[in-house]
Amino acid sequence: MSVQVEKLEKNMAKLTVEVPAEEVEKALQAAYMKEKNKISIPGFRKGKVPRAMIEKMYGAAVFYEEAANILIQDNYAAAMEESKEDIVSRPTIDIVQIESGKPFIFTAEVAVRPEVTLGKYKGVQVTKIDTTVTDEEVEAALEKEQQKNSRTVTVTDRPVANGDTAVIDFEGFVDGIAFEGGKGENHPLEIGSHSFIDTFEDQLVGHNAGDEVEVNVTFPEKYQAADLAGKPAVFKVKINEIKAKELPELNDEFASEVSEFDTLAEYKEDLRKHLEVEKENEAKRTKEDEAIKKIIDKSTMEIPEAMIETQCENMINEFAQRIAQSGLSMEQYMQFSGMTIDGLKEQVRPEAETRIKSSLVLEQIAKEENIEVSEDEINAEVEKMAAQYGMEADKLKEYLGEAEKESIKRDLSVTKAVDLIMENVKERAKAKTKKEKEAEAEEGTEE
Repeated sequence: MSVQVEKLEKNMAKLTVEVPAEEVEKALQAAYMKEKNKISIPGFRKGKVPRAMIEKMYGAAVFYEEAANILIQDNYAAAMEESKEDIVSRPTIDIVQIESGKPFIFTAEVAVRPEVTLGKYKGVQVTKIDTTVTDEEVEAALEKEQQKNSRTVTVTDRPVANGDTAVIDFEGFVDGIAFEGGKGENHPLEIGSHSFIDTFEDQLVGHNAGDEVEVNVTFPEKYQAADLAGKPAVFKVKINEIKAKELPELNDEFASEVSEFDTLAEYKEDLRKHLEVEKENEAKRTKEDEAIKKIIDKSTMEIPEAMIETQCENMINEFAQRIAQSGLSMEQYMQFSGMTIDGLKEQVRPEAETRIKSSLVLEQIAKEENIEVSEDEINAEVEKMAAQYGMEADKLKEYLGEAEKESIKRDLSVTKAVDLIMENVKERAKAKTKKEKEAEAEEGTEE
């Protein structure tokens, strides 16, 4: 295999990869072995038709597409490595040549890591943050624990109300015809969550268990399914059950059940301590974000579009995995939210750009400051990861390849770069709002 690299504009590159003819023959044979059971020719049993006979009947190119997929899959990773380029996007592949007896040639257009010219990163000013915990915040945390320890009860003596969970069967119709993806059984729908389109949830309020309700909604104009976009729909809904939360009473007994403390007063004091730690951590993150944003604003870099696109796709995949844990598929989410993949990409794009810029800036600081990560630090991080996965560290090490170890090393160097920035920041008091200034002036007058 040979790889040629052509530098393009805006931190893009084109890899031209040539694979020897003998590898093409192996891939064609592999494609034949994979596809032969799907091909029927009179006089031959399925799966027993000779390759030459298939190629004669359907043309020499009959296995080219599958062979090309095999060749790209087998050679792209090695081509990336051989190119010596720091590739930061998925490739756009174009097949230049595939023919029996000749080398296979394909191109891969990719984004490469942009160069970063850093602005000032030592002595950055950040806003001082008050981490005092108020009584109201303690009460809110207590209420949260109360909600967490509530029990779900089936309601039989009243209709659906906001905040309830209605367990429903539903089927959607447009112009009297049921549409794909619009049907569900025993679906728990939290009223007020706005997880279903338009006013779907509102129309269930006031109805009782056992009721059959016609819900009228209109799909958004920019709906992901073009055939439903902007159209009115009718959902036939049956309310199977109504479920509500029953909250425990806030007293010493509650405190002893949910904590190691005997009294509510002791438990509240412990909640305050936890909130103080949370606020300190949150303030630390906020100041880090502010410092990094200021460094980004003073730095220059040209981010290729393909790099942003790849980051957006990664973030959408992360989101899909999260909602899958709650039993909702991406298709269902888009159906009920009216969101499209393009809409999601637009939504996550600002955060994708911020993530990219932050990584690039921090990696450049690590490089310029000659920040090193030792083998012991990598091993300690692997042990931490192993504990999270409930695995032995040695076992996890066996699964980690060089790319994964390099990724851990890069993450640790970035963390050290953040520490270096924060060791050198200058804190300044938050500027007072007009309202705060007026309140202070009023207090002074009263005195």
